[in-house]
Amino acid sequence: MLDGEQLSYIVSQSCRHYQFSQAIRQRAWVEIDHEALAHNVRELKKLLAPQTELMAVVKADAYGHGVIKVAETVLKNGAIWLAIATLGEGVELRDAGITAPILVLGATNTREEIEAIAHWNLQPTLCTIEQAQLFSETMAKLRQTLPVHLKIDTGMSRLGTRWENAINFVKTVDQAHNLEIASIYSHFAMADEADPSFTYLQHERFKTTLNAIQEQNIPLPKLHIANSAGILLGQEFHYDFVRAGLAIYGAYPAPHLENKVELKPVMQVKARITQIKTLPADTGVSYGHRFVTSDETTIAVIGIGYADGVPRKLSNNLKVLLNGEFAPQIGSITMDQIMLDISHIPDTKAGDVVTLIGGEEGDRQITVDHWANQLDTISWEIMCGFKHRLPRINLNEPRQPNP
Repeated sequence: MLDGEQLSYIVSQSCRHYQFSQAIRQRAWVEIDHEALAHNVRELKKLLAPQTELMAVVKADAYGHGVIKVAETVLKNGAIWLAIATLGEGVELRDAGITAPILVLGATNTREEIEAIAHWNLQPTLCTIEQAQLFSETMAKLRQTLPVHLKIDTGMSRLGTRWENAINFVKTVDQAHNLEIASIYSHFAMADEADPSFTYLQHERFKTTLNAIQEQNIPLPKLHIANSAGILLGQEFHYDFVRAGLAIYGAYPAPHLENKVELKPVMQVKARITQIKTLPADTGVSYGHRFVTSDETTIAVIGIGYADGVPRKLSNNLKVLLNGEFAPQIGSITMDQIMLDISHIPDTKAGDVVTLIGGEEGDRQITVDHWANQLDTISWEIMCGFKHRLPRINLNEPRQPNP
């Protein structure tokens, strides 16, 4: 039996091994291909107008891809700005040594948040006159000037002042002490739809607002309106910045935009088989016995479940790649495990790796869009759903030797 000192040593070595080696691929993990990420940024930049800079949207832990490494990669490959949603996300980037300009897309409404934004050299979005007044008062007390970005609602009906009322909003900020308008922007609501009519309507509203601002003798700052779909629609939407989110991660906003640029998927999700067993006919599988074997069936138990981001609604409708073959998932997806029917895949053993998202080229590939279509949702939600207990593995870093 091990004494306390021996046990403590083994635990410490296990933790060190977990941190510094690729052995963290023991149960389930997410693989991130940073070369594909770099490719996507470079390809998107080729579409941009000469004066347009690329702002990489890295909110929500870079859509589940791991924000620090993603930020470093996109900045090395042509992105100039980063965009995040929350103050905490901005602090995380600054704390990691990221010095690029960072736009906070979400609204901030307290003095404490404003002081933190100034301290961490972040650039906030202003949405209302009241918010602008609070920012101005707070910055005056700090005796600092803060660059701010004004959000105009042209049809998204989310954050921002409605375009019909934008002039008073812009004038208020322009006259405010200690605030400098760095950009004016809006956001498309339907740029990924096959019918572009509402996108063009939003664009016309945006241009009308800009004309009205100029009529007030207020010089126009930097401008931006295009998300990933807007980037792919054409340069008329590009202005000074574009905000690239989904596309940099290798997914298309809509099927009809796939011919605009060649993107490479960045994320793969994998897990290991933890047990194999043979069940007789008429045997129920998993909670509720929502699957019952019709014949003798060989099943594999996989160490991943809905607590990791595999939606339970995919139960009995999910397929994975195992040894180059598709294997159907059977029974209810559980918190930490799923079951597969592997009767048709011989020579499978515990420890073999299955691919839930990713795989080979051509037909033997599973994309986030496959999951999204089955669940009647969007690929953004699928990417963001993979939880942090799945380690993010950088495929492009050399493997560390075991200590």
